[in-house]
Amino acid sequence: MSSEVSDATGSGSEGAFREEVRTFLGTALTPELRAASEQGFGIKRADGARWHNALFTQGWVAPDWPVEYGGTGWNMTQKHIFDEELTLAGAPVLMPFGLGMVGPVIYTFGTQAQKDQHLPGILDGSTWWCQGYSEPGSGSDLASLKTSAVRDGDDYVVNGQKIWTTNAHKADWIFALVRTDGSSKPQHGISFVLVDMKTPGIDVKSIVSIDGLHHLNEVYFTDVRVPVSNLIGEEHKGWGYAKFLLVNERAGIAGVAGSRRAIDALREHAATSELQNDPDFMVRLNSVEVRLDALETMEARILADLAVGNSPGDAASALKILGTEIQQELQILRVESVDHYALPFELDLIRGESNEAALGPEYGVRAVSDYNFGRAASIYGGSNEIQRNVIAKAVLRL
Repeated sequence: MSSEVSDATGSGSEGAFREEVRTFLGTALTPELRAASEQGFGIKRADGARWHNALFTQGWVAPDWPVEYGGTGWNMTQKHIFDEELTLAGAPVLMPFGLGMVGPVIYTFGTQAQKDQHLPGILDGSTWWCQGYSEPGSGSDLASLKTSAVRDGDDYVVNGQKIWTTNAHKADWIFALVRTDGSSKPQHGISFVLVDMKTPGIDVKSIVSIDGLHHLNEVYFTDVRVPVSNLIGEEHKGWGYAKFLLVNERAGIAGVAGSRRAIDALREHAATSELQNDPDFMVRLNSVEVRLDALETMEARILADLAVGNSPGDAASALKILGTEIQQELQILRVESVDHYALPFELDLIRGESNEAALGPEYGVRAVSDYNFGRAASIYGGSNEIQRNVIAKAVLRL
């Protein structure tokens, strides 16, 4: 694998690095992969694996990882350029549950045996993960989770239910928060465990969401035996590892490049329709672009802090709030922009399984589907209402 970057350390070489990324994308990002990317988290595992392998072979699959674990050694500016170019090019989303979530938890808090067992498969994409956090009645109030893990010799016996588990039907492993002490405060007594999805007693039931796609699931645990060696860090200390993971998840939800791409698509569509003469629509589009510019500036400040070793901390909550609100406003504008062509809800077209032409513009095929599922953006990763409480308490000291 080649993880070298051509002289991309100074400001004068940022353009050269961006061009290097674009050259790679011009070859590796095939039309088939671009089409598959439209499925988002609903992408077929085979398609997702092809794209993951292309980045892994190039040595670019884990820019945020330390070099000793397979990272690129890029600075924050390079990472930002790379993420931006992938999004603008329409590349498939890499499943974040391994690379962006449990991987950093394992190499930061895990044992050497856990690192040896799990990091290679996460890095090369041969092992897919899902996240066992939310439960019925314990979504944003995650600390109220009830899934229990009772110690029995060298195993924990796990019983309970997780919900909204993205890609559980495709995953090999799940990282889960479980309650190992029910007598303490809600945030205490929670442990972070790694569970093989093939373990007897695990039952996955599909949830077809309002976008018409299947990427969510319910996961039931009935007397599931999990080796104590699969515990991350200390028993009862899982809440701290969960917060470590969630801060990084929220920082990545801002989606600046994706919103920029959506704005460009809206402007291109408006230029060929009567929308360009609709002052209300254009004012709203211009307004959301101004908000996106402000969000991009905020993101740049956080990137500068990260570059000197600081954590995004509570500022990640602000990125999450503003980023998801902008995404939702753009989804509203997209539905309005295609007008009555948004009404057909053809699942075979949405899933990319039809050779028939769309009734309206291709731009409108997924407009309602994306809008529907996009309502969840202000909930997952910690609801925006909760994030406002975080800011009020930790930033404003209220």
